[in-house]
Amino acid sequence: MLHFSERGSGPALLLVHGLLVTGEMFESVLEPFARHYRVIVPDLRGHGRSSALPPPYTVAQLAADLARLLEHLGVAASAVLGYSQGGAVAQQLALDHPERCRRLVLACTYAFNMASLREKIEGQLVPLLLALLGMERFAKLVIGQGLKDVSADRRNALMAIMARQDRTLMTTAWRAAMAFDSRPRLREIRCPTLIIAGANDSAVPQHHADMLRSGIAGAELSVVQGAGHALIWTHPDELVRRSESFLAR
Repeated sequence: MLHFSERGSGPALLLVHGLLVTGEMFESVLEPFARHYRVIVPDLRGHGRSSALPPPYTVAQLAADLARLLEHLGVAASAVLGYSQGGAVAQQLALDHPERCRRLVLACTYAFNMASLREKIEGQLVPLLLALLGMERFAKLVIGQGLKDVSADRRNALMAIMARQDRTLMTTAWRAAMAFDSRPRLREIRCPTLIIAGANDSAVPQHHADMLRSGIAGAELSVVQGAGHALIWTHPDELVRRSESFLAR
């Protein structure tokens, strides 16, 4: 069973973290969400305190784990917020276990993350860097260069989370994530969906959000001006406000 934490009470809200980190990434938005929701925050298979769970680490397996967790908790259906690679897992949950998803929020995420030359190069380069640098030095490189607009305390906390991950497991999880492609099945997502994107997101540019909006019937797109891929830390109030406005309908 996945390791998870809970906070608050009310309708269920499942928060799905991104690649190479853990559910701790939601610390900046946990209390605001917990005022109105029963917030469920797992560590995905292979990550954090769920690292003892064996492979595979495919997106389909991660989604199946979440469905089992909700069943274990007696939650028939939950609102689901997936961030970055967590958004891919959230899409898979909505596709494979639609009865479990009441509403879907996809933040800074994609249907297919190997669409451009840069993304293809990055997809091949990261496993090499993990092997060469190890988790701690890789974390310093990625967080130090990619999150310059985030406070030093937050950067240090994220580097510590990433540095604690197992390099072999993360390499396997990365390769599984790069194989994800929901484009042929986006029309099958039936639950109401909100897509949140950062206008300045260079890690997952806005064309990914546009692809999700055009592929998921009735999906709404909300763009946070001045925000990049780290909007959960630079604009946490906006993420909570836009998500809650959508979820409360």
